[in-house]
Amino acid sequence: MDKRIGLFWLRDDFRVTKNDGLIEATKNHDQVVVFYLYKQATYQKQQAQKWWLSKSLLNFRKKLNNLNINLEIIETNSYKFFFDKLFKNKDFKIYWNKVYEPDYIKFDKYLFRNFKNKNIAFKIFKGNVLNEIDEIKKKDGTPFKVFTPFWRNAEKYYIEKIPSKKKMIKKCKKKINYFKNCIEPEKILPKKDWFKNFENIWFPDEESALKELQKFIQDRISGYSEGRNFPNIVGTSKLSPFIKFGQIHVETIWTECRRRKLKSIGISKYLAEIGWREFNHSLINHFPFMLENNYSKKFDKFPWEKNSKFLSAWKKGLTGYPIVDAGMRELYATGWMHNRVRMIVGSFLVKHLLINWKEGEKYFKNCLLDYSPASNVAGWQWVAGCGADAAPYFRIFNPILQGEKFDKEGEYVKKWVPELKDLPKKFIHKPWELNEKKFKLGRDYPYPIVEHKVARIKALNAFKKI
Repeated sequence: MDKRIGLFWLRDDFRVTKNDGLIEATKNHDQVVVFYLYKQATYQKQQAQKWWLSKSLLNFRKKLNNLNINLEIIETNSYKFFFDKLFKNKDFKIYWNKVYEPDYIKFDKYLFRNFKNKNIAFKIFKGNVLNEIDEIKKKDGTPFKVFTPFWRNAEKYYIEKIPSKKKMIKKCKKKINYFKNCIEPEKILPKKDWFKNFENIWFPDEESALKELQKFIQDRISGYSEGRNFPNIVGTSKLSPFIKFGQIHVETIWTECRRRKLKSIGISKYLAEIGWREFNHSLINHFPFMLENNYSKKFDKFPWEKNSKFLSAWKKGLTGYPIVDAGMRELYATGWMHNRVRMIVGSFLVKHLLINWKEGEKYFKNCLLDYSPASNVAGWQWVAGCGADAAPYFRIFNPILQGEKFDKEGEYVKKWVPELKDLPKKFIHKPWELNEKKFKLGRDYPYPIVEHKVARIKALNAFKKI
C-alpha cells in the first residue's frame, strides 16, 4: 500500500462504477480524499446546472462517507493558482479522469509537465467516452467531418477492443481531511429559486441514473426509433444530465443495451445518440474554433438580425407558435427539453427570426441541466446549417406542420401552454384561425410574431447572400 494520501480530482464523474481514477486511488491508498474545484465564473452563465451540481455534490458526499472517503469542495478563481500551490506538497499521489474539452485537455498537459518536473506522483485515466478522441480518424489520419462514417468506424473500434476488467471501489480504512477553507454544496445553489420545480422531477445521483436506464431499456427502448419524436409521451431516456455529470458512464449504457441480445432498431438508434456525443467531442477538439464561431466559414457573412423584442418573446415562450412556446416553457420549468422540440425552437430562432444561433446557444447553456459545450454548440450549428454534417440551411421547419405531425392531439402544447387547453384540436397549432368570442388572440395568447411564409422567404433570401 502506498503510504501517501490518495487525492482524486472530481470533475464530471459523480459515480463509483466505472470511475477508473477513483477506483485506482482506493486500491493503492488506505486514505483517500476526493476534492472538487468550484469555479464560480464557469457557472455564472450556467444557472440551472448550479442546482444539479450542488445536489450531485451533496448526494455523492453521502455515498463516499460510507466508504470512509471525504469529499471536499474548494472554491477557486483559477485551477492554475490552486495547483501551483498544491505543487509545494509532496505527501500525495493524485488521480483524475479526462474531460474532453480543449481547455481541459490543454490543462491536463500543463499538469503533466509540472507534476513530472516537481517529481509528484499522478495518474490520468480515460473519461466518460467509449473511445478516446484521437483514436477515431480516417485512413489518412485526418478527423471525420461526417457522422455516419465516423460512427461506423467508432462502433467497430469499440466492439473490437478487449473489454476492460470490472474493477470495484474499495472502502478506505480511515476518513481524513486534507484541504482547508472548504465550502458546503448549498453555497453553489443559484440565488433565484426557480429551480424548486426541478426537485420534483430530478434526483441527481448514480442510483437514479442506473434505475432510469433500466426502466428505459425495459419499457421504451424497443419503440425508441419512433417514440423519440413525440414530445407528448415519455419516449426518450432522459439520461442526458446524468451523462453530462458522469453519474453514469456511457460504457455502462452500452453494456446494458447490448445485454438485451435483441437486434432492435431502437437500440441501434439510441446507441447512435451516444455516437453523436462522441462525434461532437471529436469535432470540438479537432476544430476548437467552432466553440466560438461558425464551423462553416461562409456563415461569417450571414446577415443575422438583432431584435431584442423577438429574442425575449422566444425565451419566454410567447412567439404565438404553440409548439415553439411549449418547448421554451418546458425548458424553463424543467431544465430539459425534448430533442425534437429543441430542433423546432432552434430552427425557429435562426430561420424565422434570423437571430444568430449564438444567442440560442447562450440561453440553452444557462437553462439546460444537460448542457455540455460539445453537444450544445454542435446542436445549434447543426440546426443553423453552419455546422459539420449539418441540416441544410434551406430545410426550414414549419412549426405548424411539426406540431400537427408530432403532437397530433395537442397534449404537449396543452400541458405547457395552458391558455390553449380548451381549444379544439383543429386549431391547437394555429390558434389564429379560430374565430370564437371566448378566446381572443392578443388577449389570451399572443399573435404570431412573424408570419411563417413571409419569414421562410426572407430566410431563403438571406441564405442566397452567402
